[in-house]
Amino acid sequence: MAGGATPIPTPDTAPFWEAARAERLAIQRCRSCGRHYFYPRDFCPHCASGDVEWRDVSGSGRLISYVINYRPLPPHDPAEPQIIALVELDEGVRMLTNIVGSPAEPDRLPLDAPVSVEFEPRGDWKLPVFRLAGER
Repeated sequence: MAGGATPIPTPDTAPFWEAARAERLAIQRCRSCGRHYFYPRDFCPHCASGDVEWRDVSGSGRLISYVINYRPLPPHDPAEPQIIALVELDEGVRMLTNIVGSPAEPDRLPLDAPVSVEFEPRGDWKLPVFRLAGER
C-alpha cells in the first residue's frame, strides 16, 4: 500500500510505534494475570491490574475477517483496493490492520489463513501490516 496516513504516537502508544519503527511487533502483557492485550492502555482489560509491560511478540497469526475497500480515502491510490483486516495474533489478541501482497479477491483471502507481520514506512514511522503466509 503506497502512501497512507502517518502515525501520531501518544504517550500510551509511543512504545508500540517505537518498536514498529525498529521492525518489531510489541503489545502489552499483564504481569498479574499473564494475558496479552491490544490496544495500548495503562491497565489490563482482563483483571484491571496496572502491573503491565511491553513485550515483543511473534508477529504470526491468522486472518479472522476482512473487507475490500474499493474507495480508499486519500492519500491512498483510489485505483488500488485496500484490504482492511482483523488479524488474531498467536498470543490471542486481535488487531485491525491491512493485508498486503495479496490480490483483493475473496477467493484469494481464505479465513483462518496464516499471516505474518511486515512493516511499511510511513513518514518517520513504520506501520505493521500483514501478509498471507506463502505470498511473497
